[in-house]
Amino acid sequence: MDMTRPAPVPLVTDRRQRLVIFCFLLTALFMATLDNQIVSTALPTIIGEFGELERFGWVGSAYLLATSATMPIYGKLGDLFGRKYVMLAAIVIFTVGSLTCGLAWSMDSLIASRLLQGMGGGGIMVSIFSINADLFEPRERAKYQSYSSLVIMASGSLGPLLGGTMSEWFGWRSIFLINLPIGIVALTGISLLLPYRRPVRRPKIDYPGAILLAAVVASIVVWADSVTLFGSLLAWQSMLVVAFGVLCAISWVVVEGRVPEPIVPLKLFRDSTFSLFLVVSFCTGAVAIGMANYFALFLQTTTGLSPSVASFCFIATTTGIVIGSISTGRLISISGRYKPFTLIGLSLNVVALFIFSQLPAGTPVPFILGFMLMQGLAIGFGQQAPIIGVQNSAPREDVGAATGAVTLMRMAGASIAISIYGAIVAAGIRGVGTSIPGVEDIASLTPAMMLRLPEASRIAVHTLYTEAFVPVFMTGSAMALIGLLAACLLKPIRLPAAVVHTESSSKPAT
Repeated sequence: MDMTRPAPVPLVTDRRQRLVIFCFLLTALFMATLDNQIVSTALPTIIGEFGELERFGWVGSAYLLATSATMPIYGKLGDLFGRKYVMLAAIVIFTVGSLTCGLAWSMDSLIASRLLQGMGGGGIMVSIFSINADLFEPRERAKYQSYSSLVIMASGSLGPLLGGTMSEWFGWRSIFLINLPIGIVALTGISLLLPYRRPVRRPKIDYPGAILLAAVVASIVVWADSVTLFGSLLAWQSMLVVAFGVLCAISWVVVEGRVPEPIVPLKLFRDSTFSLFLVVSFCTGAVAIGMANYFALFLQTTTGLSPSVASFCFIATTTGIVIGSISTGRLISISGRYKPFTLIGLSLNVVALFIFSQLPAGTPVPFILGFMLMQGLAIGFGQQAPIIGVQNSAPREDVGAATGAVTLMRMAGASIAISIYGAIVAAGIRGVGTSIPGVEDIASLTPAMMLRLPEASRIAVHTLYTEAFVPVFMTGSAMALIGLLAACLLKPIRLPAAVVHTESSSKPAT
């Protein structure tokens, strides 16, 4: 069945103004998503100044926790108060958080500042997709959404490289302070050029729902980091966190069914498109964002590549993402169909990750690069549809809430997958290093130390890590398969065609 919905009038009809606004939005998005990864390679330097090695994981987890917990709330605030001022508030919070990170005097102050920074970052990531829904018609939106997704993936690839380089040349504080001029530029451009569309509804904030949802998300992120915090995903402390999260989730459903303006309206779940894309987003986050953190480790431990050379190998993945994302955005814009590309992307994910699980130790690097290109294509093909689909299915007054929910699920999938993959790798190498000549503790074996090992020992390490990564890639392939099954159930919806607007319709509501 061919189901369409009439296209709404865009917020700005002047093409040049829309493109300039979009560039400022991308600037803010790049700034927020870059900080998700840039701190990783600077952490050893930070630990060298502050100490407290046992708490280093919270420098990254604090940002992820705050980002994930606030995403749905920002989406709903945009629906209630207008997206422009919510976006500006998020940029201000992020920029102030970056300043306090750069001025941090202890590990505690840095972690607290990362929480503040993440509260702004979550709002930026959600608001840009919601604003895109106001600026562009559904088919045109697909093309520009692909550019937004490219910025997210590019920042993930550039983050570790920039973090290491800047911390070495200018000190680790520079990776945070660089956000100040960028934030000011984005704030100025958006405040001057983006019109304000006043919502038709009277604001009624669901405070209990916001608190309960934040508690649920916080529980998920803390549980996902249980290996670092409590030593195991099944430790008794972890089970307490799970029980608390389940209790908050049940309470949240009860509250959302009774309040007049819920954070995530339960009526959205009546449309199977929304529910299915939540599953798809969770799975794509697990196999795209979550898996990206482990490809570098895989390359260095199974092939002996240095960190710098391994980082250049990600050009293959990035190339695939660029090709897949841009071509998919344009094809969706032309055809109005997004389901086929979701199926193609997840199918490629299933196959690519399964192939990685079967690669023997010593596989030539060019072959690995070919499969990384395939994984990049899979990500590029599959990352457009969830946001486009839910924005098209949700009522206009709930677009922000729907966008926040689907973005949250992507981040939740990434967070949980990162911890699960890490636990699998750790279990695969635990207690076996002493059986390899010249290796006392394989977990502390750096790439430089690996290159100095005798050839027989080096091959043994490569083989061990190759075997340890087999269940990791199999788990990722299984996650992609779950997403593929959910995508098969999507309705064959076609996005509405663009309509011609007169100048009189270009003036936004005030």
